[in-house]
Amino acid sequence: MKKSALYAGSFDPFTNGHLDIAKRALTIFDELTILLAVSPSKKNFMSMDERMHALEKLFHDDPRVKVDHWEGLVVDYVKEKQIQAIVRGLRPTGDFEMEFQMASANRKLNPDIETVFFVTGENLYYISSSLVKEIFNYGGDITKFVPQIIYEAMESKRK
Repeated sequence: MKKSALYAGSFDPFTNGHLDIAKRALTIFDELTILLAVSPSKKNFMSMDERMHALEKLFHDDPRVKVDHWEGLVVDYVKEKQIQAIVRGLRPTGDFEMEFQMASANRKLNPDIETVFFVTGENLYYISSSLVKEIFNYGGDITKFVPQIIYEAMESKRK
């Protein structure tokens, strides 16, 4: 049986920190679904279609990666798709409490789901989607913070 995992987030935009977590998850899991989860409380910079297209393009050479979107509870998606684990990244910026709470709630909703935490790489821990958007909106250079394909997708919105 293949070991499958889900990496969910708004990924607006998908950063090099996210990419690091995804690549490292693929060293443990046979398949990884990157799920664009809808967060009603967030105002997105890129549309769902733009993010889906950019991520599909980013991972088009890796058949182990699937990109999808979902508007419900992540645990429901995991159950429906028979995925064994949820992957989450932890930065040393206060992520632990929120991530622990979310993992605990997910486990209560579905005791069969494991959450696997990856500590963000020491050279990427300060990167966040919010920071990238702020730098981008002020005309700063974000090429060190996002994959080239994501940068191109963001630049296309500027024109």
